[in-house]
Amino acid sequence: MTEFRAPTREMAFTLKHVAGFSEMTKACGYEDASEDVVSAILEEAARFAGSVIAPTNVTGDQTGVRLDSDYKVATPAGFKEAYQQYADSGWASLQFDPEFGGQGLPFSLAIPVQEMWHAANMAWGLCPLLSQGAVEALSENASDALKEQLLPKMISGHWTGTMNLTEPQAGSDLSNIRTQAHPDGDVYRIKGQKIFITWGEHDMAENIIHLVLARLPDAPPGVKGISLFAVPKYLPDASGEPGERNDCHAVSLEHKLGIHASPTCVMAYGDNEGATGYLVGEENRGLACMFTMMNNARLTVGLQGVSISERAYQQARDYTFERTQGTAPGEKGVSPIIKHPDVRRMLMTMKTLTEAARGLAYTGCVAMDYANAESLPDDLKSRYTRRANLLTPLVKGWCTEIAQEVTSLGIQCYGGMGFIEETGAAQHYRDARILPIYEGTNGIQALDLIGRKTIRDNGQAMAELIDDIRSFTGLAQSGSVISADRQAKFDQAVTFLEDATSIVLERGDDDQFTGAVAFDYLMLSSIVTASWLMLKAATAAANDPADQSAFAANKLATTNFFIDHILPRCSAHMSSMRSGDDAIMALSETDF
Repeated sequence: MTEFRAPTREMAFTLKHVAGFSEMTKACGYEDASEDVVSAILEEAARFAGSVIAPTNVTGDQTGVRLDSDYKVATPAGFKEAYQQYADSGWASLQFDPEFGGQGLPFSLAIPVQEMWHAANMAWGLCPLLSQGAVEALSENASDALKEQLLPKMISGHWTGTMNLTEPQAGSDLSNIRTQAHPDGDVYRIKGQKIFITWGEHDMAENIIHLVLARLPDAPPGVKGISLFAVPKYLPDASGEPGERNDCHAVSLEHKLGIHASPTCVMAYGDNEGATGYLVGEENRGLACMFTMMNNARLTVGLQGVSISERAYQQARDYTFERTQGTAPGEKGVSPIIKHPDVRRMLMTMKTLTEAARGLAYTGCVAMDYANAESLPDDLKSRYTRRANLLTPLVKGWCTEIAQEVTSLGIQCYGGMGFIEETGAAQHYRDARILPIYEGTNGIQALDLIGRKTIRDNGQAMAELIDDIRSFTGLAQSGSVISADRQAKFDQAVTFLEDATSIVLERGDDDQFTGAVAFDYLMLSSIVTASWLMLKAATAAANDPADQSAFAANKLATTNFFIDHILPRCSAHMSSMRSGDDAIMALSETDF
């Protein structure tokens, strides 16, 4: 089994030269996030991820989790100890408000750190991922009193958080949820059942704060009648420590394709007198409050796609240098399989997609830091809010889609041995499969992009993105690091995105059309944007004297490969956009 080694140089380079982290820290007042601080944080996180978290990955997958008769979940060996070290070392608090114990660093600096956690052990990393989102939702929407009660413990990592949305009859359609909340003095009594609750019960932290969507007795129907409540596993006592057990517990665990060590729970609230809940935000405004957490989670689930791709790539790469079989072209005798052209094609596809997805994810998170900055002028803040909103479905959708391809290729590099569980390649493939489903399926992300993020604002955010891409490619053409032929291919892809956006705006009132082409629009937008970011990386590496020539050559190689092998996919997506995907729209139920 290959050890995980976080690519800290690649992460730091992408953060600085591709995502624009340094400019953001200056503009948004993050004076403490210097290059030395960033380097120290990344190196220490890499050590922690490699030596503490990564060793739990395979054993966690093999052992899984167990629900005992007293409704307690036992995690695999080493999980609790790794989590306690994580919390005690302050990793949970990087990007949060110092008023409640946070370190006040940018969200985008926490992103490469979180990438390491998920690459080391994605099942384990889901626990801090959900907790981070819960902190964001409470920070944005909770009363001052509730913040004082819950945030210090959650930001320290000693309490964790969850997201409780869907129910057996609801799925992604939250208008159908039935969980009830009845006022009882200053609190509410929550009664109902929630499914697919990630890390809904565990033994790693001393308390769990569940964020639960529920309806008040007189609530209007549909999503306009949903409220949000904080429901602790243990009610805080007078000193703020976990006290009486609340009337909520896990009643079963799901048996899943992957992430075996992450307890996915069916949660029951109010089997007795009703679980005590505290209102978060205003009554009947719960979905808007929860979207603070959901948008955060969509970015970080996209980041998980980068993480699992990096882990699968590293493992496949190391194996291909060690495994000998056949005689490669130009070689004499048995060769390492890295010498075979088709293996090189697969590895380069894995590497290039991973680097491109990392650039997209980091850029989306830097935009989020800009959007949340209080010191920016209103017009600039609005622009970055549009950019962060636009990039969120791209990050979530495309980065999790490429993870399916990369982890599958990882198995293919192993050949038959990849299909054997003992090598570990199959675990990455199994674990990655949940990512296009989590936090709104990628079909939902596509509808969000084409509807809310493009049609609703008459294409303003997309036009701004295309203008930025065009202005950069104009600069690149005067001293381009890529050939004229590749530059022409890139320019054509940008034109595809412009044309596709025009088609969307022209036919945006046709729901059948937008539904049919939404996924193609998501993929087209993502590939063009990722290609731009790859070109930025290659240009920055070529022009930075601090970078060695080998690193610059590597960046140019992956950029050229992306343009030659990945960018042509835009043509097929554009074809579907132009046809309105008639083949899909013409189908009837009898065709299936």
